[in-house]
Amino acid sequence: MKEYSETQGRTTIDPGVLIKIAKLTSLGVPGVSKMASGPHHVESLLRKNYSDGVHIDVENNTVYADLYLVLNNDVDLYATSKTVQEKVSRAITEMVGMDVGKINIHIEDIDYTK
Repeated sequence: MKEYSETQGRTTIDPGVLIKIAKLTSLGVPGVSKMASGPHHVESLLRKNYSDGVHIDVENNTVYADLYLVLNNDVDLYATSKTVQEKVSRAITEMVGMDVGKINIHIEDIDYTK
């Protein structure tokens, strides 16, 4: 019988992966029209780990996110925001095993085209 020794290694998650999880999960919530372009002041645009309406910070294996959303005009803004927070938090925890500190929702616009 052959024995295999297991080497404990390290897994790293690129912030881009976290951004993609947060974006796709947000867009899957009913009432979310699209991701907004995000903050419009220059220092915010120069932040690391920002893309497609999502800003991610990771500190001590805990994820903090700011999500910039455009919501449909016929939804409860508060309830939709809470749903996005819950689903994004759950997705990050389940998919990558990281803790979630805060998920801040920024409603940047309302979509009246639908």
